[in-house]
Amino acid sequence: MALFRLDASIRVEGSAGREIADIVVEEWLAVHPGDLIVRRHIGVDVLPADAWPHAVSAMFVPEPGRSPEQRAAAALAATLLDELLSADAVVLAVPLYNFGVSQHVKTWIDLIITDPRAAAGEPPPLAGKKVVLCTVRGGAYGAGTPREGWDHSTGYLRRIIADVWGAELTVVERDFTLVGVNPALDGFKDMAAAMHEEALAAAQQAGKALAVMA
Repeated sequence: MALFRLDASIRVEGSAGREIADIVVEEWLAVHPGDLIVRRHIGVDVLPADAWPHAVSAMFVPEPGRSPEQRAAAALAATLLDELLSADAVVLAVPLYNFGVSQHVKTWIDLIITDPRAAAGEPPPLAGKKVVLCTVRGGAYGAGTPREGWDHSTGYLRRIIADVWGAELTVVERDFTLVGVNPALDGFKDMAAAMHEEALAAAQQAGKALAVMA
């Protein structure tokens, strides 16, 4: 079996989302030792910024008439979608940046949607496939917090991954990752520590379920 893992943090070391995804992958390997783990780190090995417009324009041009840029973009989109289609399960580590989806994740999604196999929508490209989304946020965005409703990433990702692409989605979330980094948040250390432990436990549970059900 094969597991596809996407990382989107711009950090090479110390990524909170990567920590959670690592636990999910460990639980997968505990059940499927030696399985292939296909990785793509779009936060570090970034996708070309101009690939999406070229891929969009390629959708309306027969292959023989496409420019080299259109061919390259269409091929990249196909590769990204193939990584999802060939996987038995998927793990996504995606941080909240500036209250929304990072440019790296949006480019990845937009490129995949240009592929005719994804654009057709029947069946959706991840229909019935288990996906774990590990998402982390520097502040607190839960109900009753001053910034409730400011997270414009997680809801969007649910719509794309579950509703548009048809995945059976589990979301593991962690807030307050900037506690200990931003002195203004020092008063929330105990709360942040509890949230951290809850996220690690949720990741372990999600990983076990993913490994058994995939």
